[in-house]
Amino acid sequence: MSHAGQGPSPRVVEGWVSLRDVIADGQRRLAAAGVPSPDTDAVLLAAYVKGVPRSRLLLHDRMDQTERTAYERLLTRRMARVPLQHLVGSAPFRNLELAVGPGVFIPRPETELVAQAGIDALRALPASERRAVDLCTGSGAVAFALATEAAPAHVTAVEVDDAAIAWTRRNADALHEEIESSGSRVDVVQADARTCAADGGPLASLRGTVAVVTMNPPYVPSGARVRDPEVRDHDPALALYGGIDGLEVIRGAIGTAADLLQPGGLLVIEHSDEQGDEAEEGVPALLLGDGRWREVSDHRDLARKPRFTTATRAMDPA
Repeated sequence: MSHAGQGPSPRVVEGWVSLRDVIADGQRRLAAAGVPSPDTDAVLLAAYVKGVPRSRLLLHDRMDQTERTAYERLLTRRMARVPLQHLVGSAPFRNLELAVGPGVFIPRPETELVAQAGIDALRALPASERRAVDLCTGSGAVAFALATEAAPAHVTAVEVDDAAIAWTRRNADALHEEIESSGSRVDVVQADARTCAADGGPLASLRGTVAVVTMNPPYVPSGARVRDPEVRDHDPALALYGGIDGLEVIRGAIGTAADLLQPGGLLVIEHSDEQGDEAEEGVPALLLGDGRWREVSDHRDLARKPRFTTATRAMDPA
């Protein structure tokens, strides 16, 4: 039986089907369902079902009935726009493979640039001074990238949400050996990014001692319509929406960063492509108006869209 308008179904031979046919059928059906990357997703789902890396999938030429049933179940869910990362249980981020699922924001390729800025700043410092805090850490993507790529470093990962921090801790456990062997340390702290460094807060003792603060905060305006169903229906609202103008959490977190950073320390904030240096009320404007920052600079992603802002903590006036 064929899928209407989508070509023939895979050929069944003695209980198995051609892997190439299965993937081609999956690609057609995902494309018809409007999935943004149907070719890649069909291949990755097949690799997941076969239990092999994508690079080794070409060494297999068939899929048995049990695998075919599992693939069909995953394909159907992907056609319903369940995120691929939820289906396979992980998401790549730089050199890491992070566990993700319902309740945590899926790390995006754009955020790898935020991590790179923090990594570069830490690497430029003596090992004893590599102290970083990652606010709104979610799965811990940036925090673990800092710890593994700028080792040895001491990183504190801060997340407020119960569901999200369970994923942070799961990844911390999975990466513990790698982090420890590199000489780094990651502390996971459940706290609000806007208040965690205030008097009595869990990070109050770090005030004025941190070299780098990174954050990928919620920055979507609360009234905005999120187009992609993978994001709208599956990423947690707490990780997406940042108040009426999208900057509510950022405003508070800027204060936290100012408290944590030593003079000359670096702040790196991801933002939407409408909150960059061309925006009258964007992140660069907030930092310039705050009075505690110098060398405020906005940066573009690989698509040349405004994506993150860096700033250096100024010396407090005497």
